[in-house]
Amino acid sequence: QVQLVESGGGLVQAGGSLRLSCAASGRTFSSYGMGWFRQAPGKEREFVAAISWSGATTYYADSVKGRFTISRDNAKNTLYLQMNSLKPEDTAVYRCAANLGSSWRRESGYGYWGQGTQVTVSS
Repeated sequence: QVQLVESGGGLVQAGGSLRLSCAASGRTFSSYGMGWFRQAPGKEREFVAAISWSGATTYYADSVKGRFTISRDNAKNTLYLQMNSLKPEDTAVYRCAANLGSSWRRESGYGYWGQGTQVTVSS
């Protein structure tokens, strides 16, 4: 089992950057692929990015490709999401989750969700 805690959210102007972190407890973090999802008010949760257990393979939503970078440090049990060139439409609660071995881009492929961190991008 893995417990996940996100941090790094905040208020930023359009065009700015933020780096989110997801700290994991437990010895098994390195055995899980990980993902980031986000949910804006009144909208469904959507896939943002994912990374394999080794970090060798990454996946991105088209809406963030080229602007966001997912990475991980297994020695520190931490997942990251570097977000550059932020837009107002990136405003959402961002949550990390552990992939359970199925779909990378669907919520149903994940378990052990964190509580989330708010990202607000002003225009």
